[in-house]
Amino acid sequence: MSGYLIGILAYIIFQLILGIIVSRKIHSDDDFILAGRTLGYLLVTFSVFATWFGAESCIGTSGAAYQDGLVGVTADPFGYAIVLFVLGLFFASRLWNMKLTTISDFFRNTYDSTVEKLTAIILIPTSLLWAAAQIRAFGQVLSASSELELTISITISAIVVIVYTGLGGLLADAITDIVQGAILIIGLFVIFFSILGDVGGLSQAIGMIDTTRLTFVPHSITNPWQRLFTMAESWAVPICGSLVAQEVISRMLAARSATVARRSSLLASLMYISIGMIPLFIGLVGYHVMPGLNDPEQILPKMAQFHFHKYLYIIFAGALVSAILSTVDSALLASSALLNHNLIFNFYPNLSDRAKLIADRTGVLLLGITSYILALHAEGTYALVKEASAFGSAGVFVIYIIGMYSQKASVPAAIVTLITGATTYFIGKFFIHFEYSFLLSVLIAVLSYYAVMLVTRVISSAELPVAVKDTDS
Repeated sequence: MSGYLIGILAYIIFQLILGIIVSRKIHSDDDFILAGRTLGYLLVTFSVFATWFGAESCIGTSGAAYQDGLVGVTADPFGYAIVLFVLGLFFASRLWNMKLTTISDFFRNTYDSTVEKLTAIILIPTSLLWAAAQIRAFGQVLSASSELELTISITISAIVVIVYTGLGGLLADAITDIVQGAILIIGLFVIFFSILGDVGGLSQAIGMIDTTRLTFVPHSITNPWQRLFTMAESWAVPICGSLVAQEVISRMLAARSATVARRSSLLASLMYISIGMIPLFIGLVGYHVMPGLNDPEQILPKMAQFHFHKYLYIIFAGALVSAILSTVDSALLASSALLNHNLIFNFYPNLSDRAKLIADRTGVLLLGITSYILALHAEGTYALVKEASAFGSAGVFVIYIIGMYSQKASVPAAIVTLITGATTYFIGKFFIHFEYSFLLSVLIAVLSYYAVMLVTRVISSAELPVAVKDTDS
């Protein structure tokens, strides 16, 4: 067993011990999911940042930039930084003031319990795909740091993250996010300046990058309309799909006040775009520094291993693992919260706090195993993340915006919108292979909502004279 692997495993054990210690403070469903709604600026800011700045932001973004240039990194860091900014500016305070536990609670309060359950069913797979991305990235770190096969590394990673998540809950996650995030940020900056030193400075590094790789739309697409729709699709997926993400919204709901929720989200967005440029830079420059990698997602671990002394690399790899653990923790907590709080507990309303806590941890176990299976069969980390943002979220996004800012929420319209949005994306993506399947699903979702609204109004108007006539008679 290599020294790298021993060091990383020691770091993981430390995380597990910390999870055990913190778990003693968890006594209820609310403690497990939202840390008792007590988090201040520092914890919320770092937790929001660390929740999304995980595998795809480091391993995935650097690998995608290495392989495809800017074409591959629209979502991360740019799209997700915009999401955090928009959430902070328009949604965080409103959601906190509603005293929600999950985002599906919003749909129950705005529409009804049927809409609540449907949104939970749709959103659970997105969290599972997100968790799978982190587990796969964890496996990439172990694989790059040792002679372990990727499959074995992913298996070890899954066991660790499931145990850690089941023990710690959100409070453990938030506490460790500060140290984890700080070490990761320092490590990324060290790699950044080390690369600059190797290539002769920032201007030389930028000069190495092929300008054909510095575009968000492939040069092979020349038709102006096609370029426009391609750009719109690539931006719509991360932004529209992630505005309803339970993973990050739960952090805002865990804040001690609406002001903390709003300001922390805005600060996290600035952190995200600033730090997120480093993995992007590493991928672009690494394409020329380490050409010909069989697996592009190995570029960041390989660059770190090359530029760091053995013991510094162990610390950095441990921090990267911690960031991954933090994100997968959030994803599994999100899916477990939606499954239990919005589905199972509705059928068993009289469960004790202890029974709910057991259900939450059991949910983490079962959903973690599912994510592990997805991680084994995925094409790559970044592909999982993009699919997580798009999967079934079009209808949820549409009724979310309408429900938040309209006084005319319609339950039948919401139900039809959820079904048509998810169905359109699924058929367009996996059967027709339509290039703009997410844009199409959003369009169909909007049309469905207002079409049903129109039909119900016509029916109501037609029935009204009958009711009046019967009353008069």
